[in-house]
Amino acid sequence: MPTMRVFYEDWQMECCGRPFSVGDEICWRLAELDEEQLREGRYHGARACVENHGDVPRHKTMGRVRSIDVVHQDYAEKQQGSHTLEPVPGTVSLEPVGTCPKWFRYDESEADNGLRRARRTDGVLVTLELPGSPGTSLPELPGGAPGEPGDRS
Repeated sequence: MPTMRVFYEDWQMECCGRPFSVGDEICWRLAELDEEQLREGRYHGARACVENHGDVPRHKTMGRVRSIDVVHQDYAEKQQGSHTLEPVPGTVSLEPVGTCPKWFRYDESEADNGLRRARRTDGVLVTLELPGSPGTSLPELPGGAPGEPGDRS
């Protein structure tokens, strides 16, 4: 069966997601990522992301969870007092887990140079096993609002 990497952002899970485990069958609204989003690196190599809000996408995708990796990233101020933390290149780490957490970590500190730093959990990178043949697009199921019976958002 084909597999696909999906990124589930921390705020999507904390807002209205439900934790899931390796081996679970899920039914999520997925948004395929375009080339620009893939180049940004924000989704850590995923092909799609879970979208629990808005009108896009209207269909749902079903699959079985084969692996879950919690994504950790360091952030830092570029200049003191900017109040903006930016990702530090090369600091992403993956932590394999059996169950997705509902709540994610954010630890902030101050570096020796007075700049703010943070270690944040951005979300989870999930490997989904999809029904169908390799090379097919995302399998679609009839739409509906998250929270309907059978929904595993």
